[in-house]
Amino acid sequence: MGAGAVVTVRLSTGDPAGVAVVTLDRPERLNAIDLPTRDALRSVWRALRFDTSVRAIVLTGAGDRAFCTGLDRSAEVPQPDSPYMTDDPLLRVGPKSNDLWKPVIAAVTGMACGGAFYLLGEAEFVVADPGATFFDPHTAYGMVSAYESMLMAARMPYGEAARMALLGTAERIGAARAHQIGLVSEVTSPGGALASALASAAVVAGHPAAAVQGTVRALWAAREAAVAAGFAQAPHLIALGNLPPHEQAELFGARRREFRVR
Repeated sequence: MGAGAVVTVRLSTGDPAGVAVVTLDRPERLNAIDLPTRDALRSVWRALRFDTSVRAIVLTGAGDRAFCTGLDRSAEVPQPDSPYMTDDPLLRVGPKSNDLWKPVIAAVTGMACGGAFYLLGEAEFVVADPGATFFDPHTAYGMVSAYESMLMAARMPYGEAARMALLGTAERIGAARAHQIGLVSEVTSPGGALASALASAAVVAGHPAAAVQGTVRALWAAREAAVAAGFAQAPHLIALGNLPPHEQAELFGARRREFRVR
């Protein structure tokens, strides 16, 4: 990273031994992912493939307001002038998409929404603070929830994934409900999500690495065929269903401020 570059993803290693912590570090933007942050995440995942001292990873967000709120709306994403070549800026932002087969545990505090599901969908399991909430705003802003919903449908019952996607900004899933439906594996005491994720990661890091990584690969193999088939349809669904950007911006500007936490 060049001199004067803004650090948007922090990587720390070795405490506990064998564990790395990847932190989205844009709390002033609710840890939304702009293009430099996306590139930094991809670089971190690729680097961790070669770091033999790291055997388990915890992914979290800086601050207490949000884990991640998806793609930063200020990000400018150039697109080819063709519905057949739409570029999704977050499609390869997660660990599995970068061929990292070391276990990743997500520690969620605050909001996790929209594009955050690219990351949560590629984590082995999720630990949440009791104040964590999960929602998908796409439909409220005239956008198709495609990749995100496909990943979430593999993590929770279909009806729950559908409800979250279709209700948009009107409803958020609270941590307790997320635990009931299997999106979250543990709800900690207040402020305890990161510590709990680190404790689990330390246990995993203490197991033989080859066995752990083979297990991660086996678990992903059980679902990747369905994910790949769904992803193949996503670009066409997005091209057909998304409103033009200026209409999306109008809906975002007029967005509702009230929501129910379920």
